[in-house]
Amino acid sequence: MDAFGLFTGQVGYAWNNALFYVKGGAAVVDDRHDILFGGAVVASANTDTRWGATVGVGLEYGFAPNWSVGIEYDHLFLDNRTTAFRTPAGVVFANDRINGDADLIMARINYRFGGYGYGAPVAARY
Repeated sequence: MDAFGLFTGQVGYAWNNALFYVKGGAAVVDDRHDILFGGAVVASANTDTRWGATVGVGLEYGFAPNWSVGIEYDHLFLDNRTTAFRTPAGVVFANDRINGDADLIMARINYRFGGYGYGAPVAARY
């Protein structure tokens, strides 16, 4: 997987400084598959952009004014495909069935500019 994008909505439950949420939506990925032998590419498949679905869960915790940490898990549901691998000369080398599903885990730290009771971001005034 060379690149991915998620288009999701989420709904959650907040208590005190913690937020638990579930999310779902669409996923788009850009794939390229190569067959390597001794570090050299002997065959490759065409670059492929595919759409699928995604679901996930996450937890975010505010530990100081304007600061929070979070962790999130997402599963991407992408179809299985039979892919033709070709040599650099264009000859079909092999066919292989590739599972496109992917699991993502993300950890983050956030700083929120502005917000209720904390004022606006610092800006120079002349």
